[in-house]
Amino acid sequence: EQRNPWCCLAWTLVIGTMNSLVFLINLLLMFVIFTIVLLPTIVVVYFGFQCHSQVLHSSARYCKSILDDNSSSALIILGFVIMSPLIVVAMATYCSLARRLRLFMCFQPYSLAVYKGGRWCPYEGGGPCGCARGWNTQVKAWV
Repeated sequence: EQRNPWCCLAWTLVIGTMNSLVFLINLLLMFVIFTIVLLPTIVVVYFGFQCHSQVLHSSARYCKSILDDNSSSALIILGFVIMSPLIVVAMATYCSLARRLRLFMCFQPYSLAVYKGGRWCPYEGGGPCGCARGWNTQVKAWV
């Protein structure tokens, strides 16, 4: 049976807030993983741009004694070359961790706000999101 309009609005806000929180947790987790995995690329490209005379031309000691324009260009190219495989590693790490934590199962449909008696979880069990415990390991996200 359908909920009355005020109850529907309240449940919509609760479910929207919960889905937004889960989205922010996913976004934060992705940001942390990508930052950690891509740190070598960030450092190499930063030093390449910092010491190149046509870009920033820093007066730091290591720029004058170790890195000239050719080596700075090599660092920039190396940084962009190693970026592609590191992005793949970061994405695989994020997807593996999100699947292990079952973060995608925490999103709730808005039909729970419209109709009474809806279940918080399409699967049996409970857990931190209402879906994690008792989850069948054979169930795939794309099924």
